[in-house]
Amino acid sequence: MHPAQTLERLAPHLERVGITRVANITGLDRVGIPVAVAVRPNARSLSVSQGKGLDIDAAKASAVGESLEAHHAEFNDCLVRLESYEHLRRTLPSVDPERLPLSRTTTYTPWQPIPWTLGRSLPGGEPVWVPYELVHANACLPRVPGSGCFVCSTNGLAAGNTIGEATLHALCEAVERDACALWEHRPWDERRATELDPATVSDPSCRELLDRFDAADIDVLVWDVTSDLPLPCYRVIVLDRQADPLIAPYPAAFGAGCHPDPGVALTRALTEAAQSRLTVISGARDDLTRERYRAFQSPQAIRTYREMARSWSGRASFTEPVLPSAGSVDEDLSLCLDALADAGLGEVVVVDLSRDDLPVSVVRVLALDLEGPVESPSYRPGPRALARQP
Repeated sequence: MHPAQTLERLAPHLERVGITRVANITGLDRVGIPVAVAVRPNARSLSVSQGKGLDIDAAKASAVGESLEAHHAEFNDCLVRLESYEHLRRTLPSVDPERLPLSRTTTYTPWQPIPWTLGRSLPGGEPVWVPYELVHANACLPRVPGSGCFVCSTNGLAAGNTIGEATLHALCEAVERDACALWEHRPWDERRATELDPATVSDPSCRELLDRFDAADIDVLVWDVTSDLPLPCYRVIVLDRQADPLIAPYPAAFGAGCHPDPGVALTRALTEAAQSRLTVISGARDDLTRERYRAFQSPQAIRTYREMARSWSGRASFTEPVLPSAGSVDEDLSLCLDALADAGLGEVVVVDLSRDDLPVSVVRVLALDLEGPVESPSYRPGPRALARQP
């Protein structure tokens, strides 16, 4: 569905879920890659959600989708039960919490009662119980009873026009976070070998985005961080060539993307980098502290990334799809699930958070044994990352 159609379907329902404003903030920067924000006061997590795209309709639909998925996770009506894993696993199919991203300061033990909710395995659809802390997004205090076991994030939370679309988006995000974490744990010389030569990028949408950054006097650094899963994943840093550490300290901005189609994956990473840059410029995101801004914009940080740009080798080439091209969202989802299964990582659970009174599908996907988001302060390396450390 075209993003403009998605917006038209959702517009009558935005006030009811608390979205009071959808704003185009593209003009706050000189790059011109469309970025929008959706504002949802009194949210239980973030009040301001960002969105990006190749046109402003796509950016607005992205921002609204981000806000809607958070709303569904904050105000869900999941069936919840409080049990220890040791008790639950003897009576009902349930996920072993130690195969999920435990927090660096976790309180979890197999005998500790924690809240669980019901999901369904993919692709079979069998019912399975999963930790509720990894499903909801309620960040209010006091915290939900039983909290403190897992890395709290929105990893694997996604919205779409259909369940299949939302599930594909969520699963690609989970694979992206895993790939980025594994890349971070590789030796430096191996990471250098993944530096991409932008001149080899042939995808038309990606070329347009790269040209926009170049015309705005911004360097683009791209790494192919694809893991042992044959699902293309890219990590991007954009850096202002004109940034003055004292007068105009524009910080480096990050983006990442994953999709069976490498062109779509890199497009996501490039547009997310543009979004991240505008997030800092606008100052609207409510989970960034003064300390974070100072770290982003410090003269030392700007010098570090400039040195990285000057020493760029760009030895890797943009690759053609490893997987056969798919003709639909559902076929793309099947490709992703098959790739996980072939790598011995085939256990995926989806929790449907959709509501009958809203024309949007929202899911939380948990992919067992994958790494959690490495950017989280509570992240701790899992078995896949530890196995790749020097």
